[in-house]
Amino acid sequence: MSGRRSTGQAPLPRRPSAWFPVTWPLAVREPPEGPRSWTSVIPFTSSSLAQVVLGSLAPDPEPRKEGISKELDVTEDILHVRWRADEARILRVSISSFLEHLSLVVETMDLFGPPVA
Repeated sequence: MSGRRSTGQAPLPRRPSAWFPVTWPLAVREPPEGPRSWTSVIPFTSSSLAQVVLGSLAPDPEPRKEGISKELDVTEDILHVRWRADEARILRVSISSFLEHLSLVVETMDLFGPPVA
């Protein structure tokens, strides 16, 4: 049995959002030794939406102070996220947590509509 609890419900299918029009598979390629890093480039339909997502996600520092770092910034309509970690397990946990938060932000934007300028 895996470490996941069953809710008795099938998982919801993942779909692209109006704000976040792409989905992608994730893979972390681990070098044989040394620090691990991962960069995500996440396009949005406008720079204002990318800024809203940055503002929603940037205040969340990594809970673990040592062994991991995460940098977020926006260039035009693209959110850039860069991680660096001492261990692959820590990197995977951080990326997974970030993607869950990103999904929540995008779903919230879908429910409430575009940001007011």
